[in-house]
Amino acid sequence: MIEFLKVTKEYDNGTLALDEVDVKIENGEFVFLVGSSGAGKTTMTKLLMREENVTSGEIYLYGEDITKISQKEIPYLRRKMGVVFQDFRLLDDRTVFENVEFAMRIVGATRREIRRRVPVVLNMVGLNYKAKMRPSELSGGEQQRVALARALVNNPSLLIADEPTGNLNPKVAMEIMDIFENINKMGTTIIMATHAKEIVDVMKKRVIEIEDGKIVRDEVGGEYHVKPVEA
Repeated sequence: MIEFLKVTKEYDNGTLALDEVDVKIENGEFVFLVGSSGAGKTTMTKLLMREENVTSGEIYLYGEDITKISQKEIPYLRRKMGVVFQDFRLLDDRTVFENVEFAMRIVGATRREIRRRVPVVLNMVGLNYKAKMRPSELSGGEQQRVALARALVNNPSLLIADEPTGNLNPKVAMEIMDIFENINKMGTTIIMATHAKEIVDVMKKRVIEIEDGKIVRDEVGGEYHVKPVEA
């Protein structure tokens, strides 16, 4: 499903974020991207979403080289994926239901489709009983569940998560990870950039470690083991 071929990304300020990265991720995999801050994890996710483009190399998603698609095609690419961020990015002036349905309205879903689908995903993340509440009335863990429901509502085959548990306490973080686990079991491919050592060690998924823009470890059933940054 996803393949990076000799991908290099150098920013205008001279920072080499990725250096000839080669990696392949199959349908249905659950992959942790680990590494110190600035190693290149977020750059990889941004390239997949086409928030950035490569300096050189190719990235294949759904059999298409997404480095060559036009700006007009990018919104259609993103409709095929769900994205979850550390800071939730919810609309404070809308209810839980409205936050989730917003993602369906963007892709032109009918009212009937929205009425049917939104309760299903809210139930999936355990928030169907809080559909009429606003984000400010929810805990951090509940807000992240709303963000996860919004990412899932259009039934993407790929879910990208960038530090999704970074603002949560360990207990709530593991509850969120249980939801990710269930989503993955239903066939959704998950790529998650994280610094959460405890989560990575417990989950025993595929771990891709990035250091100075290069992949230094690719291990199935791996643990965190990230080398600390020297002062």
